[in-house]
Amino acid sequence: MRRSLALALTLVLPAVAQAQDTTAREGVRVGITYRPGTRPGVAVLPGATGLDSLRALVLRDLDYSDLFEVIALPGTDSMASTAGRALNYPLYRALGADFAVEVLGTAEDARLAIHSVSGGALVRDLAAGGLDLSRPDDRLRAHRLTDEIVELTVGTPGIAATRLLFVQGRRIFQVDADGAAVRAVSPSSVKALSPVWAPDGRRFAYMALEEDGQGRLFELAVGSDRPELVFSTGTGLNMTPEYAPDGNGLAFARAVDGQTDLFLVRTRDACCLQRLTVGRFADNLSPAFSPDGSRVAFVSTRPGLPQLYVMAADGTGQELFAPFDYGVTGASYAPAWSPDGQRVTFHRIVEGTPQLFVLDVRTRSARQLTSTGRNEDATWAPDSRHIAFVSNRTGSRQLWVIDLETGRVRQLTRVGATRLPAWSPRLAAADLTTP
Repeated sequence: MRRSLALALTLVLPAVAQAQDTTAREGVRVGITYRPGTRPGVAVLPGATGLDSLRALVLRDLDYSDLFEVIALPGTDSMASTAGRALNYPLYRALGADFAVEVLGTAEDARLAIHSVSGGALVRDLAAGGLDLSRPDDRLRAHRLTDEIVELTVGTPGIAATRLLFVQGRRIFQVDADGAAVRAVSPSSVKALSPVWAPDGRRFAYMALEEDGQGRLFELAVGSDRPELVFSTGTGLNMTPEYAPDGNGLAFARAVDGQTDLFLVRTRDACCLQRLTVGRFADNLSPAFSPDGSRVAFVSTRPGLPQLYVMAADGTGQELFAPFDYGVTGASYAPAWSPDGQRVTFHRIVEGTPQLFVLDVRTRSARQLTSTGRNEDATWAPDSRHIAFVSNRTGSRQLWVIDLETGRVRQLTRVGATRLPAWSPRLAAADLTTP
């Protein structure tokens, strides 16, 4: 998640966006078949008494996955909870459902039953146990159940059990992937910027802009309120951190004496500072590792305006990454490498406004994703098909999500002005039992 912040702090440069290619999903599992490019229908049945909130969460998660056609159910007695009696498969088949989900049990002992409508059979019964959706950990467990449903039916890991970090004012906030459960997670004592998740999802790093004007890098374990200093030279700005895929290294941009370059430090012991770039009258910033850790995309001002470059992880072999027309193409910022390694998102200035682009790593061709409002600072979901970004298309700077296969765009946050989002990896939850 490369940040426009880097140049804002050094050169007062703008921010970035993203885009991506489209690939058709292959068929689903559990006996359901459908044409390539189509999506199976899912019906989430009215839940048992007291489980309306769980049903709403499951329904929303399946909808936001963009993998299904969600079947709207009329509010009739025939659609009531089916606990204790056989499911009316012909009815749901006539409504276009390929499978159905029942929310059963009680708030103290809930479960989800997944049915193959076309096969006319129960596929799996997932035990949720007791769930209090006002508790973040229980919400995560519920999202994890939905991801189980996704994988059981279409064979693709879901992304409901993920969270996003973003900056609002002086603090870093966290939000679930469905836009709920917003809460502050960084201390209020310093101005926090540029959050980035560790690959294990158990911690994140960020830059703290302190009263003395220095930028220091900290790590904070999820659920903790005690940040640990990762790196500080005592002078200059250390910013836009990015974890190496193995989680043991942190690349960052360091601005000192009027020059910005990229460095790498081991996070466990703040050891062995390695310089990756040497400016020579140009600034280099916003590092983004490839998923295999072999390459780093970054922004450099060596062509004049900032543009996207790439190098080996040791700093060798630096070359232009995203093509541009000198004197015509606008500045480019904030590269972010997709988890599947096939694409890099960034934002580029188009007619004075940042817009999201996506770069095909193999062909090095870029295409524009957005055109309405300012769109910048994109971050990938673990599925390499959804991107969250900052947009002011409705007036206020909020987080939005775009599905790169269907083109669907939806608003994620409705809070104060947001910046610098970072999408987590899939997060662990309590083990699920499958009776």
